[in-house]
Amino acid sequence: MENNNKGLMLMVFSFFFCSMPTFSRQNYFTTIAPNQFMQYGDTLVSAAGMYEAGFFNFGDSQRQYFGIWYKKISPRTIVWVANRNTPVHNSAAMLKLNDQGSLVILDGSKGVIWSSNSTRIVVKSVVQLLDSGNLILKDANGSQNFLWESFDYPGNTFLPGMKLKSNLVTGPYRYLTSWRSPQDPAEGECSYRIDMPGFPQLVTAKGATVLYRGGSWNGFLFSSVSWHWQVTNKVMNFTVVFNDKEFSYEYQTVNKSIIARMILDPYGNSQRFLWSDSTQIWKAISSRPADQCDDYSLCGINSNCNINEFPVCECVEGFMPKFELQWESSDWSGGCLRRTKLNCLNGDGFLKYTNMKLPDTSSSYYNKSFSLEECKTMCLKNCSCTAYANSDIRDGGSGCLLWFNNIMDMRKHPDVGQDIYIRLASSELDHKKNKRNLKRVGTLAGVSAFVMLLTVLVLVTSASRKKLGYIKKLFRWKDRKEKEDTNLATIFDFSTINNATNNFSDTNKLGEGGFGPVYKGLMVDGQEIAVKRLSKTSGQGSEEFKNEVKLMATLQHRNLVKLLGCSIQQDEKLLIYEFMPNRSLDYFIFGLNFHTNQFYFSQVYSCHNVVLMLN
Repeated sequence: MENNNKGLMLMVFSFFFCSMPTFSRQNYFTTIAPNQFMQYGDTLVSAAGMYEAGFFNFGDSQRQYFGIWYKKISPRTIVWVANRNTPVHNSAAMLKLNDQGSLVILDGSKGVIWSSNSTRIVVKSVVQLLDSGNLILKDANGSQNFLWESFDYPGNTFLPGMKLKSNLVTGPYRYLTSWRSPQDPAEGECSYRIDMPGFPQLVTAKGATVLYRGGSWNGFLFSSVSWHWQVTNKVMNFTVVFNDKEFSYEYQTVNKSIIARMILDPYGNSQRFLWSDSTQIWKAISSRPADQCDDYSLCGINSNCNINEFPVCECVEGFMPKFELQWESSDWSGGCLRRTKLNCLNGDGFLKYTNMKLPDTSSSYYNKSFSLEECKTMCLKNCSCTAYANSDIRDGGSGCLLWFNNIMDMRKHPDVGQDIYIRLASSELDHKKNKRNLKRVGTLAGVSAFVMLLTVLVLVTSASRKKLGYIKKLFRWKDRKEKEDTNLATIFDFSTINNATNNFSDTNKLGEGGFGPVYKGLMVDGQEIAVKRLSKTSGQGSEEFKNEVKLMATLQHRNLVKLLGCSIQQDEKLLIYEFMPNRSLDYFIFGLNFHTNQFYFSQVYSCHNVVLMLN
């Protein structure tokens, strides 16, 4: 019985113990002092609650990192990782200040896996997370000089207030590096940096291979990064410091309510984002590379890329493809070679290209005080100099940039580009001038031909309209419309003519022509007439009849019989002529001169119709 009671008590105790919630350690810090430490679950929060720092993982409890993220944005967006290359593989990771005042991360065996490696030893230091996202180590006695800061060691994220820097001699030393993958923050292959020596330019590279070049700084922006121009003074302001020692570049949002970041992804794409409070998502405002022409040196040396043309690559004026067949098959990597070699002693000149992303400046020479004319003179003095441009486009332009030998990675950029002057042999410039003149002549000739053609078309159209109007009038033959068509001849009533010719009796018949018989008639007023009756089988149609009416009514000649009028009734068509009292009408129509008069009539008839058509 006693054993049963013990067993029951053990079961109750076990159930009660297992039902209790398990609590994990979670503390919030605003600063970390030498006697404090952070473990998994603890967080360090900036003063205004903008950023938060602590240990995190990617769903894998075996890999723990100490990082910084936005406190109020979900899902969590990591902006910096301390031990990106050395994760802690157990949950006993710890962040603290060591005896030398450096910030360190320890693993479960108290081994140091990451350290800030502060060069200055301070007895009493303190760790603080600023509202800019910058994790700093400073003297606890109030000095504003930081002993160490995370902004000096960027990861894959470029935050407002962070600076990218490059030494004019040794090159970049503060730049972005990509993660290996979205789930692995270890340092990847891609970098985003200010490239030196040469004139400073923005570059994205994979190892030693350049993927994308943002262009050189022109006083306003990097010459290929159009979003600089679009967002300056609207969302962000950009600041550059360019002195005898180094070049630095940073940006700030115009007010603190705007949350912005730029990341370099594992594939070498740089993207800028703005946080939208209304939609609670990150909105991409730019991405580079943006198009085919952003690929570094797509067209090879001495070429130009224009995304609005097809194909996008073309040789610079005065150059030709190095490998013609490959070029025609859209393999432009071989670039272009000069058609005519430069001759320093024979007046080389320059061809101006406008709205361009300037070529790669890694091997360029620059002088910030020279004028553009001084820059040109200096280039002409050096036979290896192949191009020049202003280094600063503000206030009308200043400074000098010189390129030597081949130029690389130039593209057309209508919205943010600038002018560059490419050196050519004098013969090439003459050739270019002749081509320009021929083009102008061709343009003028084309314009002149167009004007002439337009004039002819106007005249032809006008003539065609007149002709069409005439033809329409000429062929309206139905009853009343036909009678109304002409006012050049008197329209006789058919019954009047029928009575005058005694019903077209054979006794009144004077003869017969090609188109029908001719009859003598006597009008009620005593006037004698000759009537030509169009035969239905004569072959003369409405055209011939109408032409004869028009022609004879308008023309008067001693060898032509005067037309008095006509009569039209359905299929009956009559021509009424003046009767010839002194001579027989058949003498004129059918007599010895019949063929002569007919010939003359035909000539007049034909000429008259030509005139009518032209009018």
